[in-house]
Amino acid sequence: MIDWDRVHRKKYAERLPKDRDFLRTREGMFFCVTGYLHPPDRYTAYLKYSPASEGKWEDDVTAYRRELPYYHVRNVAKTIRFLEGHYPAYVHDCPVQDLRFSMVPEERVVRYYAPEMRMQQILEAPQDPLEEEVRALARDVMRVADIDRAKLGITGSVLIGLHNPRFSDIDLTVYGLTNAQRLRTALRERAIRSARPLDDAYVAKWTKGIARRFPLTVEQAEHIAARRWNYGTYEGRYFSVHPIRLDDEITERYGDHVYHGEGSALVRATLEDVGEALYMPAIYRVGDVHVLDGESAAAAVQEIVSYEGLYRDIADVGTVVEAKGKLESVDGQPRRLVIGSTELAGRGYIVPVRSG
Repeated sequence: MIDWDRVHRKKYAERLPKDRDFLRTREGMFFCVTGYLHPPDRYTAYLKYSPASEGKWEDDVTAYRRELPYYHVRNVAKTIRFLEGHYPAYVHDCPVQDLRFSMVPEERVVRYYAPEMRMQQILEAPQDPLEEEVRALARDVMRVADIDRAKLGITGSVLIGLHNPRFSDIDLTVYGLTNAQRLRTALRERAIRSARPLDDAYVAKWTKGIARRFPLTVEQAEHIAARRWNYGTYEGRYFSVHPIRLDDEITERYGDHVYHGEGSALVRATLEDVGEALYMPAIYRVGDVHVLDGESAAAAVQEIVSYEGLYRDIADVGTVVEAKGKLESVDGQPRRLVIGSTELAGRGYIVPVRSG
């Protein structure tokens, strides 16, 4: 019998923290790791589940409520306010990233969850019908997209053992840009057995909801919906796919650069490199930048960076986009326009205005 707790501990010691990892604190709260920049003694992460007297999600002994129904800067801000009021040690003013965010002190972590380790456990011995479906989907992905089993993971409630086979989703992680691109091609070409795009009724409802919650028109939301290759159904169950960097793709370490907010701007720019737009945060390299409103220094912007997953992989090289966000300096030089910052409270966006 494999001691998976020991495997998790050993393997985690050999890898860097990654987006979509999870951790559990002394108080029984579950946080989802976000991004790849973490202070030496903390993990940048948002609160996802907390213990409750009753809730839809549960393990063998405890019920939980989901503190973040979906990722949006306004929802994250609510969890930060909750932590400030009840668990202030979990909120940190980060001088390197110039932000106030939930960051979990390392000494308060009682367990760290690595999605690829959990996937290996499920591939070896699934424990319920949902885990059987996870294994079946993973096997189809490995076969059709030619992805090694060690480069797939499972996140969300299945990762941490709070899932319910009656209603829980499948949230896959795929590691490495090449693997993510292969899987994107396979899903777009409908090459994976029993994996289907979301139906028209679902997409129509989704686009209207997105247009209400984000500064987008219904037409802009429809464009984004048409690009969303990484959501669908498998054997009728909703699934999502989240590309994650490999260790050697994490090229920046905490403290290599210092970021500082310099106001906000609305710009129009041409996409020059979208290779890192699959990841979170999504990074678009841009040129031919024109400032339409806000800080004139934004004309020097080289990157549009989105921490809002909605704007991941929304356009190709050569596309002209309009973007509103926080202007950030990097090591004292204005360089980035950031979408998904608390300063703009969800008013930032990036949308195509002309194809390349």
